[in-house]
Amino acid sequence: MVERVVATAGALALIETLKAKHGALMFHQSGGCCDGSAANCYPLGEMTVTAARDVLLGEIGGCPFYMSKSQFEYWQHTQLVIDVVEGRGGTFSLEGPEGLAFLTRSRLFTDEEAQSLPPVRTA
Repeated sequence: MVERVVATAGALALIETLKAKHGALMFHQSGGCCDGSAANCYPLGEMTVTAARDVLLGEIGGCPFYMSKSQFEYWQHTQLVIDVVEGRGGTFSLEGPEGLAFLTRSRLFTDEEAQSLPPVRTA
């Protein structure tokens, strides 16, 4: 089954580093004003997610990955590929001090993949 969100090996390695320092983690991609549509990483539970505003796309590195419903309207036809690059992370994201930044790449689902996608769950 195809997943709505996946992570590269580099992103998974960074997630493990951040888990060792901060404990359980969560991701949220909001499309907000400060970080654009960056995937931000937080300690689990630090950001409040609600069924009225957010959907759960899946997990990366054992961490839930949420997206605002309004962003999901734009991204629903794509698989998010969370990668990592050198540079400053998001303003509120835990990876900033590591000198790395999570980066969202995407690719369109094929027609066959789109047919087999499970529905997203609300937060």
